[in-house]
Amino acid sequence: MKINSIKNKRLNEEVLNIELNNGLKIFYMLKRNYVKKYAIYSTNYGSIDNVFIPIGEEREITVPEGIAHFLEHKLFEEPAISIFDEFAKLGSYVNAFTSNNQTAYLFSCIDKFEENLELLVKFVQDPYFTDENVEKEKGIIEQEIKMYNDSPNWKVYSNCLTGMYLNHPVKIDIAGTIDSIKKINKELLYKCYNTFYNPSNMVIFIIGDIDFEKAVTIIEENQKHIEKAEHEISRIRIKEPSIVNKNLIEENLSVSIPLFNIGFKDLDIGYDGEKLVSKEICTNILLEMLYGNSSDFYEQLYEEGLINDSFGFQYLGYRDYGYAIIAGESNNPKEVHKRILQKVEDILKKGISEEDFIRAKKKLMGYFIMDLNSIDNVATSFIAYLYKNYIMFNYLDTLEGINMHDLEKRCKEFLKEDNYCLSIINPK
Repeated sequence: MKINSIKNKRLNEEVLNIELNNGLKIFYMLKRNYVKKYAIYSTNYGSIDNVFIPIGEEREITVPEGIAHFLEHKLFEEPAISIFDEFAKLGSYVNAFTSNNQTAYLFSCIDKFEENLELLVKFVQDPYFTDENVEKEKGIIEQEIKMYNDSPNWKVYSNCLTGMYLNHPVKIDIAGTIDSIKKINKELLYKCYNTFYNPSNMVIFIIGDIDFEKAVTIIEENQKHIEKAEHEISRIRIKEPSIVNKNLIEENLSVSIPLFNIGFKDLDIGYDGEKLVSKEICTNILLEMLYGNSSDFYEQLYEEGLINDSFGFQYLGYRDYGYAIIAGESNNPKEVHKRILQKVEDILKKGISEEDFIRAKKKLMGYFIMDLNSIDNVATSFIAYLYKNYIMFNYLDTLEGINMHDLEKRCKEFLKEDNYCLSIINPK
C-alpha cells in the first residue's frame, strides 16, 4: 500500500498518509521523544446534516435535530462492557464531540497505544442500538439540553444564532430540542450511521512517537470486512436568505451584569479550500485590529467601564455558512454595539493602519506556531481543515498572502449595519 507524504520545510513537519481500499484515510505525524500519544477518529458528519439521501436509497429524508449528537452518545454503548471502563483499564483518556460539521472520537495515552487504537476503531465501527437503550438515552440528553438552556452564556450565544439565521440548521442546538430527540429511534440511528459512518467519509489522525506500520495493521484488520460506499453522500442544503432573522433578541436570566453577543452573518459563502481559509484568516486579522485587547477601541471602552476582560470575538467559516461573534459583559450592551459599528465606519473613512495590520498578522502567526506544540490541537485542527479541503501546513503561506486591500474589502462587505444580531441577557 502506497504511503504518501505531506511535507512543510518551513515548519520542519511531515504527515504520512494512506488511503485504505474502503476509502478510510489515515494520517500520521511523528513527534519524536513525545511521551503523550493521541488518536482521533472522525466522520465528516455533524448536526447540520439533517436532510440527505441515505446510502442505498433514492429519496431524501429529514431526520430529527440532534440525531448526530445522539448517535455519538450511543456509540459508547456496548452490550457486555463499558467502553469508558475499558479505556480506563489501559490508563488512557477517552472522549468524543459533535460539532455542526463533524463527529469525532479520541483518546490520549502514554502507554499501550496499539491496544487503545484497536479499542477505538472497534467500538466506532460496531454500533449497538436497541429500543431500550435509545429510550434511556433520551432522558439523559433531555437533562443535558435543560442544563444548557439554564446557562446564560449558552443562551446569549444560541439566541444570537437564532437572530442571524432563518432556515439554516446551524441555528439549532447541536443536541437538538426536547421535542426533536423524542422522535429518534434505532432505525433512524442505523440509517444515519450507515450513511455517514462509512469509511470513505471518515479520517483517522494519529500523532506522537508511534510505530506507524503497526498502527496501520491494526486499523486494516478492523476494516477488512467494511466495503467502500458505492455512491457519494447526497446532502441537501436548505436555502438561507441573505437577510438576518432579527436584529435584537433580549432575555432575562440570573446574571449580575448583562451579557451580550453581537453576531455578523457572513453572506460571502459557497466555496472551500484556500479561498475559504484565506477569508477566515483575513476576518480574524480584521477583528484583531478593530477589537483585540491591544486595540485603541478595547482600551478606550475598558477605561470607560463599558467592557471588562470578558470581551472577545470569534469567527467561524464553512462552505455554506459563516459568522463572527463579538461577546462580553456590559452594563450598556447597546452602547457597546453602537461603538462597534462606529469603529467600522471610522476605519473605512481613515483607512487601515499598516502598523496595526503587521502586528495582527504576527500575532496570528505566533498563535499558529505555538499550537503546533500541542498534539491534541494539531490532530483536531488538521482534520477540521481537511474537511474544508485545505492542508493545515499551508496556513502561514496563506496568512502571508493577505494584504491591506483584502482587509478593507472584507471590512466593507462583512461588518455591515444590516447583517447583525444583538443578543442580550439581562438580569432578572
